[in-house]
Amino acid sequence: MSEIVDLVIFGGTGDLSTRKLLPALYQLQRHNLANRLNRIIATGRGEMETEAFRREARANLEKYLPHENWDESVWEAFRERLEYVKVDADKADDYQQLAQLLTAGNTSGRLYYLATLPSLYGEICQQLQDAGVVNDDSRVVLEKPLGHDLQSCRAINQQVGRVFDEEATFRIDHYLGKETVQNLLALRFGNQLFHPMWNNTFISSVQITVAEEIGVAGRGSYYADTGALRDMVQNHLLQVLSLVAMEPPATLKATDIRDEKMKVLRCLEPITADNVKECTVRGRYTAGAVAGKAVKGFLEEDAFHDADNTETFVALKASINNWRWAGVPFYLRTGKRLSRRYSEIVIEYRQQSFSLFANDPQELTNKLVIHLQPEESISLHTVNKKPGLTNKLRLQPVELHLTDESQNRQDSYDAYERLLLDAIHGDQTLFMRRDEVETAWRWIDSIIEAWDENGTAIKSYNAGTMGPNAATALIAVDGRSWHE
Repeated sequence: MSEIVDLVIFGGTGDLSTRKLLPALYQLQRHNLANRLNRIIATGRGEMETEAFRREARANLEKYLPHENWDESVWEAFRERLEYVKVDADKADDYQQLAQLLTAGNTSGRLYYLATLPSLYGEICQQLQDAGVVNDDSRVVLEKPLGHDLQSCRAINQQVGRVFDEEATFRIDHYLGKETVQNLLALRFGNQLFHPMWNNTFISSVQITVAEEIGVAGRGSYYADTGALRDMVQNHLLQVLSLVAMEPPATLKATDIRDEKMKVLRCLEPITADNVKECTVRGRYTAGAVAGKAVKGFLEEDAFHDADNTETFVALKASINNWRWAGVPFYLRTGKRLSRRYSEIVIEYRQQSFSLFANDPQELTNKLVIHLQPEESISLHTVNKKPGLTNKLRLQPVELHLTDESQNRQDSYDAYERLLLDAIHGDQTLFMRRDEVETAWRWIDSIIEAWDENGTAIKSYNAGTMGPNAATALIAVDGRSWHE
């Protein structure tokens, strides 16, 4: 495998490349981590000279990067890596132009990043092979969503698999690139304090929340056919769930970690027509106010033709049927136009079997809260004695912050920086394997089929709230409440 790679970004002038990929690559350059990266070749459907693309890239970097991260000397080195070539996905002649540019380079390593519609993945891969630019040193990165259901996911995997084998295929989920998500491995398996108690003997429930303030944000036509379950649960939330619930891997190698994640997904109890009413809630936002500003309802945002059956919120009660997690509910929720933007994992521990403080209203259960965004941190919620000269010992809640506050903020990074660096180095640990994605789709498809069979209604909620009342009831039935 070649140590040095040319990175080719299909959709190189699109929103993902502009907002995330190019800024992340610039940051790798700034941190002197781009030593194995040769050129960055952006492709697009329009005619453009490389110099014009470089000017456009600079303007976008200055727009999207933090001001303090801009360095003229870093830019000068970065701009020399940038190239542009016109490639229309289904035009063979365009791939010959790309082939000439790649052949003129001084490395055989190629990393193809497909930041395009998933329906084009198979076509692009086949055209690359036909143009003779796929070799033993070639890899491909696939953005989510990988299909619309299990059938379409399999079709994409089969098309890509005819050109790139599994060891050369990197299915990306940017949530796996977050520092705190990766820190789950250290937290669980590096601390004797937590590892022995990470099971159903000590843990009462797990909550995973991904809340968004934004609406469909220009993705109306895509979202109308997708909904929150397919858009967020199938990838982000199930990937986080698998890391929370997996068994200790034999090693930290990609194969061992992904084997254990796969076991969790296979143990998820199917949600069918028999239990879908008790285990799921669908919601859709109506007009309301977010951050003090009036916003439209979902159906008013775009000229939808067929969105009456599209949910913008979903809450689930999932069960993992294995020795470690039997009897522990995993509550998942995600939605758009909620009261605030945040993502977190909440591990709620069981109450003591006997308590000396049974009548104290502050006798709360211990919780480990892992914040994923907007800030990444870990805190442990405990109780201790409330200070004061009283004749009765009273409790008060205390939040212990487990994040290293002394860490230099310059050491922090965007998820795409981590994932791009790993892809350049050929490390698949934080990428999804084919069987993971397909198993997740199988579980999601069973929920959608149950919704269709039962005619599960979509509950309305006002924009700026935390979802429909039914989501509160979903967890309240078990004597619990969402961590807010």
